[in-house]
Amino acid sequence: MAQKAVVLVVEDEPLIRFTTLDALEEVGHQVLEAGSADEAMVLFRNRSDIDIVFTDVNMAGSMDGIQLAQRIRAIRPSIGIIITSGVVSLDPMLLPANTVFLPKPYQHDMLLSSIHDMMPS
Repeated sequence: MAQKAVVLVVEDEPLIRFTTLDALEEVGHQVLEAGSADEAMVLFRNRSDIDIVFTDVNMAGSMDGIQLAQRIRAIRPSIGIIITSGVVSLDPMLLPANTVFLPKPYQHDMLLSSIHDMMPS
């Protein structure tokens, strides 16, 4: 039995967010959702059980997904972070250490596999 994660999905595009939530819940993960990095920070600060953050890069608000990932990593260094973007020219050097990058459009199988790889065995 694969270990189930608490995953915070941060995506400003509702359709993408909902299909991702469905795909994760379908395999038993507990999913929290945020439409912006600001909303995600509030959730993150109020929940100590989040295992993985899956965030888009480009979103409205005071910070983008990379800044969100950096803040979250600073608060909780061991958390799993997966970053996605439709921007193909994203510089990998901008990503915080130990993050996984999934270019859009991504397959849900790739996301599930990345989450599985981040879970402690």
